[in-house]
Amino acid sequence: MCQLLGMNANVPKDVMFSFAGLAARADEHKDGFGIAFFEGRGLRLFVDPASARHSLLAEAIQRYPIHSEVVIAHIRKATQGVVALANTHPFARELWGRYWVAAHNGNLLDFQPRLHAAFRPVGDTDSERAFCWLMQELAKAHCTVPSVAELTLTLRELLPYVHRHGSFNLLLSNGEALWAHASTKLHLLERRHPFTATRLVDADLSLDFSRNAADTDRVALVATEPLTADEAWQALAAGELAVLQHGSRVA
Repeated sequence: MCQLLGMNANVPKDVMFSFAGLAARADEHKDGFGIAFFEGRGLRLFVDPASARHSLLAEAIQRYPIHSEVVIAHIRKATQGVVALANTHPFARELWGRYWVAAHNGNLLDFQPRLHAAFRPVGDTDSERAFCWLMQELAKAHCTVPSVAELTLTLRELLPYVHRHGSFNLLLSNGEALWAHASTKLHLLERRHPFTATRLVDADLSLDFSRNAADTDRVALVATEPLTADEAWQALAAGELAVLQHGSRVA
């Protein structure tokens, strides 16, 4: 399947250390990569059907670190849909005047919901189809712009419908919060003061966060597999929905 990476912070942060760890896994997950950075209401989205290990775009992104409060990244191992730009995660749509971004790890069987004209997949993956259905149902459920708490309640009702069709590990964001839904494998890390040095599991690279982090900084990371070797990653339970805002998990 695929590998996911999500970051939510209370101040704009550089996610390239974690992205380097994700990209190191692209020998197996070689069917494309993508990364989305929210900047206020704006969005930078980079996708390439080439492997993150060999993509010139991935190399350029790592040389030009972008600071953001919310990031979603994905490396693909195709299960449904050919290797093509249109099938490369993350996917983006607009709803209520904000960009929404989603990336999926898993495989959905016989998931063919009825979709209206506002939200239709461009590619042919189960992932984009599920994202379009979620956007459609969120739009139907709220007549005015909802709060993060209201969106969370609606997502808790909608996500099990998709989950029953197969494995559905999902990262979803509108720039205000990051929602992480676990199905088979997803891990969460909350990084805060006192910051320490850590090293990547899959690459010969370490970083001391205490050198450039303020005491008030907070960062929450979500990944398919733990990216660092010496931090307290927590596995999310099947069916669990974690909501991250301002660098912390929302109770």
